[in-house]
Amino acid sequence: MSSKTPSTFLNVNGSAHQVQAKPDTPLLYILRNDLELNGPKFGCGLGECGACTVLVDGVAARSCVVPIKNVIGHEITTLEGLGSPEVPGPVQQAFIDKQGAQCGYCLNGMIMTIQALLNRTPHPTEQQIRQELKYNLCRCGTHMEIMEAALLAVERSR
Repeated sequence: MSSKTPSTFLNVNGSAHQVQAKPDTPLLYILRNDLELNGPKFGCGLGECGACTVLVDGVAARSCVVPIKNVIGHEITTLEGLGSPEVPGPVQQAFIDKQGAQCGYCLNGMIMTIQALLNRTPHPTEQQIRQELKYNLCRCGTHMEIMEAALLAVERSR
């Protein structure tokens, strides 16, 4: 068995990135530590809080529990891939407009989860939004603003 760490390519935010990591390394570690993408956050490390959410082929995934071997050949999108500070993506802009953050720690997961919902259901109902977000934890209590931002994003997507 070789002591050398294997090299692999990951497609993140539209660019190929060569990384050296063991196949079971959580995607979150690569995104934050190697690629220096700070959108996804380490929250619980168990895939339960949603702070680490990214899109894999447009579907929400908890990057703290997804090994990199499972995303080779797939398109990974982080918060940074939705827009930029100068030109935020539509969901990001809705959260800015409705001030849908307090501490901001859960914000990545909320935005990425709403984006994934819009990818598969372009015009979700309020109940569908609530159902989608129910596993994303916000400890600051900005739930009203988060819902307002999600509804605004849906309205703007029409």
